[in-house]
Amino acid sequence: MLLGASYRTALISLSITQNSLYIFKNNLYVFENSLYVLSDTYGYRWRCVLQYLVKEGLRSTSDHIFMKDASKIRNIAIIAHVDHGKTTMVDGLLKQSRTFRDNQAEMSQELIMDSGDQEHERGITITAKQTSIFYGDYKINIIDTPGHADFSGEVERTLQMADGVLLIVDAQEGPMPQTKFVLSKALELGLKPVVVINKIDKPARRIAEVEDELSDLFLELATDDSQLHYPIYYAIGRDGKAWREIPTDPSDNADLTPIFEAIINDIPAPSVTADGGFQMLVTSLQYDTFQGKYAIGRIARGSVKRGLAVSLMKHGEVSGSARIEKVFGYRGLNREELDEAFAGDIVALVGVSEAHIGDTIADKEQPEALPAIAIEAPTLSMYLGPNTSPMKGREGEFTTSRQIGDRLRRELETNVALRVEENGIGFTVSGRGELHLSVLIETMRREGFEFEVGRPQVVTITEDGIEKEPIEELQIEIGSEFIGAISQELGARHAEMKSQETTASGATRITYVLPTRALIGLRNVLLTATKGTVIMNSLPHGYQPLGGKLPKTRGGVLIAFEAGTTTPYALQAAEARGELLVGPGTEVYAGMIVGIYNRQEDIEINVCKAKHLTNMRSKSSDGTVQLTPFTQFSLEQCIDFIEDDELLEVTPKSLRLRKRYLDANERKRANKK
Repeated sequence: MLLGASYRTALISLSITQNSLYIFKNNLYVFENSLYVLSDTYGYRWRCVLQYLVKEGLRSTSDHIFMKDASKIRNIAIIAHVDHGKTTMVDGLLKQSRTFRDNQAEMSQELIMDSGDQEHERGITITAKQTSIFYGDYKINIIDTPGHADFSGEVERTLQMADGVLLIVDAQEGPMPQTKFVLSKALELGLKPVVVINKIDKPARRIAEVEDELSDLFLELATDDSQLHYPIYYAIGRDGKAWREIPTDPSDNADLTPIFEAIINDIPAPSVTADGGFQMLVTSLQYDTFQGKYAIGRIARGSVKRGLAVSLMKHGEVSGSARIEKVFGYRGLNREELDEAFAGDIVALVGVSEAHIGDTIADKEQPEALPAIAIEAPTLSMYLGPNTSPMKGREGEFTTSRQIGDRLRRELETNVALRVEENGIGFTVSGRGELHLSVLIETMRREGFEFEVGRPQVVTITEDGIEKEPIEELQIEIGSEFIGAISQELGARHAEMKSQETTASGATRITYVLPTRALIGLRNVLLTATKGTVIMNSLPHGYQPLGGKLPKTRGGVLIAFEAGTTTPYALQAAEARGELLVGPGTEVYAGMIVGIYNRQEDIEINVCKAKHLTNMRSKSSDGTVQLTPFTQFSLEQCIDFIEDDELLEVTPKSLRLRKRYLDANERKRANKK
């Protein structure tokens, strides 16, 4: 930043350079790494310079000098059920802490922390992110976590950096399945909870009942008596308002000051060791094309600065050495390079290229490992391999098994809940649920990959010689008129009803326990049965002995008889047999699924047949063909739809359903086995 002549003169006359003077507050400054209070003794010149720098929005990493004292640091994670207002609350904290200037674009944005395309499209947080704000002379490191159980790996690893949690709960919905899941993880780690009942301006709010439900939940999950005592605050996160007590009128003016003070007063400072050799557990990794790999974590002991020689420790043993090239801290959405960082702070280190999540980076002179991160095992797996259809290689940039394998191995570095095993020319990819796997598939698709995937399969374990399968707790909300249809469907899937109640809005809330494999394809079935009104959430519920085979929930399919381009004439005949999944002018191949048959068996059909031309005219034969609009499945619907003998072809431009064996004779031989 260039100063005007008068200001440059003032700096020179005071023997101050722009690199040595930093603003902390309007009346505080740092000069040569020391804190000074501005007084009238220095006269108008000092104040003029400082005010100018503040006006210009000068920010410096020297603010982190004040973070040498871990008691001035607060590390918190924001946890909640999906759509209860986590990310909106973070937006308010960022804006009201003056992290952004008034004219910055972020001041008018919403869901600032949800930066990914899929996060915006799906309306959920997928990857945990960290940011930092300053409140008074405190630095607050904030971790925004996903609310969906499928991304539990993100929650489990990032909670390692926190000392407390802000639990956001909807004032109408109350604690939901994911609320229970994320809170259990926080309490298991001994993190201090602060409860925020959000959206208290809802007409159907039921604050007293929600408080009672929270009390029951804490009583169920608490690991010691101290966790049963937690402060409760009340908020409208969308408007940036919060109160210590239930407000008489939520429309009154307010801000998030109670939340800021709760973080300072109710969340403990990091329990770390200031002295001794540097030590940090890697809890996250990020990449960019300029700096390469960032190893992110909270400093557990000592300090770190550029040039420090460190040891990389895997599974408790030294596996290599490196030298820290750069140290970064966080301010708002940005990383800022630091001269030095101290115990308790969350930092990103460059120079440790071989680091992985769960590794310990420690001073070379004092290499001691920290406890590794425990991640729950995957529950579902899918085959993912190179495209083998007749249309392979037409639409994707990356198509080979080697390219796909390299991409999956890169994913393993940041996606700690994922598992990848080679399976012939393809791979078996295991994750925490359908959503977890579908996000990966969609990400690869957008990156230009072309591949095929199989039907999700449950991942079993063996205990005491008994094969066991994962089970889930499923909670659904429906209108009372759909109870019969829902009970029939879930009964066929071996679900056991645990409870049934009527919500404040008049809906019926039913909780089931059922095998994880029974959830495959369930969402689409229930949406159809309830005319799109069902609300369903699930979370892991342990394991049980492997049960019997589940009934087939889908009928047969229409299979293209030959390769070609679909015609309106042929599709008009085909739609009499069922529901079409392709429209006219679509290129198909033999063995490709083009529709849903209205019977249980599969049938081959010609969808490329053209009408024969004649020299005769008739009203009935020459009329315009009118087709019913075809059904176009989303990625998740395709995954739910396919059976064991089918595959989904995924390209950057298309989703095609097909039989595993394209030849009809091969399919017959396979069915006899």
